[in-house]
Amino acid sequence: MKVNLQQSSNDISFDDFKVQILNDYEIATLSRECSLLGRREVLTGKAKFGIFGDGKELPQLAMARSFKNGDFRSGYYRDQTFMMALGHLTPKEFFHGLYATTDLAKEPMSAGRQMGGHFATSSLHKDGSWKDLTAQKNSSADISPTAGQMPRLLGLAQASKIYRNVKGIDTTNFSNNGNEVAWGTIGNASTSEGHFFETINAAGVLQVPMVISVWDDNYGISVHARHQTTKEDISEILKGFQRTEKDKGYEILKVNGWDYTALIHAYENAADIAREEHVPVLIHVVELTQPQGHSTSGSHERYKSEDRLAWERENDCNKRFREWILEIGIATDEELKLVEKDIKKQVRNAKKEAWNEFLEPHKEAKKTLIELFEKISASSPNKAFIAKIKNDLIAIDEPIKKDLASKARKVLRYLLGENNEAKAELTEWIDQFYKEMQPKFSSHLYSDLPNKATNVKEVKPCYDETSEKVDGRVVLKENFDAIFSKYPEALIFGEDTGAIGDVNQGLEGLQAKYGELRIADTGIREATIVGQGIGLALRGLRPIAEIQYLDYVLYGLQTLSDDLATLLYRTVGQQKAPLIIRTRGHRLEGIWHSGSQMGGIIHLLRGMYILVPRNMVKAAGFYNTLLQSDEPAIVIECLNGYRLKEELPTNLSDVCTPIGLVETIKTGNDLTVLSYGSTLRIVIQVAEELREVGIDIEVIDAQSLLPFDLDHDVLKSVKKTNRLLIVDEDVPGGCSAYLLQEILEKQGAYKFLDSAPQTLTANSHRPSYSTDGDYFSKPNAEDIFEKIYGIMHEVNPSDYPKLK
Repeated sequence: MKVNLQQSSNDISFDDFKVQILNDYEIATLSRECSLLGRREVLTGKAKFGIFGDGKELPQLAMARSFKNGDFRSGYYRDQTFMMALGHLTPKEFFHGLYATTDLAKEPMSAGRQMGGHFATSSLHKDGSWKDLTAQKNSSADISPTAGQMPRLLGLAQASKIYRNVKGIDTTNFSNNGNEVAWGTIGNASTSEGHFFETINAAGVLQVPMVISVWDDNYGISVHARHQTTKEDISEILKGFQRTEKDKGYEILKVNGWDYTALIHAYENAADIAREEHVPVLIHVVELTQPQGHSTSGSHERYKSEDRLAWERENDCNKRFREWILEIGIATDEELKLVEKDIKKQVRNAKKEAWNEFLEPHKEAKKTLIELFEKISASSPNKAFIAKIKNDLIAIDEPIKKDLASKARKVLRYLLGENNEAKAELTEWIDQFYKEMQPKFSSHLYSDLPNKATNVKEVKPCYDETSEKVDGRVVLKENFDAIFSKYPEALIFGEDTGAIGDVNQGLEGLQAKYGELRIADTGIREATIVGQGIGLALRGLRPIAEIQYLDYVLYGLQTLSDDLATLLYRTVGQQKAPLIIRTRGHRLEGIWHSGSQMGGIIHLLRGMYILVPRNMVKAAGFYNTLLQSDEPAIVIECLNGYRLKEELPTNLSDVCTPIGLVETIKTGNDLTVLSYGSTLRIVIQVAEELREVGIDIEVIDAQSLLPFDLDHDVLKSVKKTNRLLIVDEDVPGGCSAYLLQEILEKQGAYKFLDSAPQTLTANSHRPSYSTDGDYFSKPNAEDIFEKIYGIMHEVNPSDYPKLK
């Protein structure tokens, strides 16, 4: 019998309390046995790596008892007991996670894409629509980087505040009047990370329903707390955040990790405060242990003293829990021994079943492959070599996918020049094997559903005789106004975003119209601005997180790269966070306001759309396109375009800029020139100057870097001009190298070139300050003119004599 987890300790009889305690002891024992046996599986080589939750069982059970439907967890890789207590992780699933089983039905966290200990629940139906998140207990998908779970936690908590206080949003599936709590977990050493402190500060300012548990076992890997934390005590140094009657802040609780009743009461208290008052709570759980050390990569006996090891053995939370159960007469020693014996058997059986299920399809494929090798070797002149590979495969008792693929491909090498049925069968087997296997490791980097953003059709801007020319910022303001009117769940936040309507007034007056929660100012804290966006998007809202300048995206790059960009992939399509990052960059003044980090961004943010509109109408169209889909993206507006005049479309709110398509701005026959953003305007200017010397270039706007040119329009242009130049304000070998690879290799344009493809980029250093700094740091009009003229001189020196 299991007790309702929603009952508090004040609501149940002693008999029910007894059942609850014994149920908790079973889960604690089950989780510990999984940890112990899991470590052995790693050491035997069946699993590659193990990091477990041993020593943290009791506080996680207490947390699970206060965790309600609709709540969200944003934790780290030691929360297995918590997931087991919620019924989201069975012993067999635990071992499938260790073995990296690529079957989502057997390994529901990530189908083997993440190492064990990384947990998630499914938020989506197979068609990508939202499940009812209020009817289930939710866990956002874990990541390994320490404290990386903290920024997202802030957004998960803030969503409850938005749902409680912003009218007009359809809360179906997402919230019950904002009564949900976001629960974070972190190790004591990881509280040294900047993400932790940034999140702590932001949550205190925002006053959101968040409960952070710090599991404190006095170490961070092998490093003692005295090297990690001032005063060796995170709650001690955070006392200044404690709320008072006068000032808002945190409720800070401290509790021993082996004290069952104190833990139950601490978590009930924390849940009530956060849920009802929307006040953040920090629970510092001390005197915990880590019986097996940090992970399977090392032994804690190497760095802990004998006294510490002895203390840990005596104060292990499971041991103390067992002693307490005996002391108050809940069960006898014999009864507990029977429970422990049964659980050991359960876990051993689960491990055995999981391993057999993992191996079964591999063994079947091995059998088929051996039969195929025998058939091949019967007629091949290289039968001796093939027989050796076959025997090597036979000798592998427990094959994995790599063994099968590798052996099959090696045999194929010995069939060069042969053309028979057996070779055809092997080729077909390899092709089919990869067709089935590769998606298990590579699917869901981007959405493949019908509503994906690349399927949103282009809607071109319309103009008539009434269309007026306005500043680019006005185009954005008018479009954002339409967005916030059309989408009640849309909100935007960032530095200077609210009261002044962003630094370039693209949101001017909108806070007064839509309120401070939807058009919001934040502190200077980019990592948690990104984290707010991720958490809000995970809970069904449509956030736009504004990072003031492109350079400052680097502050949030770890969160964008490790969390947002990988989310759909690492959950195999079970979670989504359609966050839009709005920023501005290119072509201003100085090292830190005009850098172009595109080469890094396009590689570190695979899994997001990277969009580089040349003007504000195009930018507005990208926002409209993205809001018709549900995928993450970064839109980089041209920093020097807000005061440039643009014609205001009559259909602005309907304009959709296509994602993944280039646009030919000017046709020509002599040379294809590809660029994007602010630099494109200089290319257009130079194109007119080149006409004066008889050179007619074709100018193409990349528009979208990830994905790039899905229709291969650049290839079509190169087929016509037979020459290619990429003009890019990124450093040499940055984004231009990526674009070259896309065009030459993926599109195959090398076959149509009569001249070497070339790039014109910024210098290797950051741009220097001032107009002169820009001129001598990045491609200028004269650079572009002379580069193109030089290419044409090489083609036809008589018509284009040497310039200098």
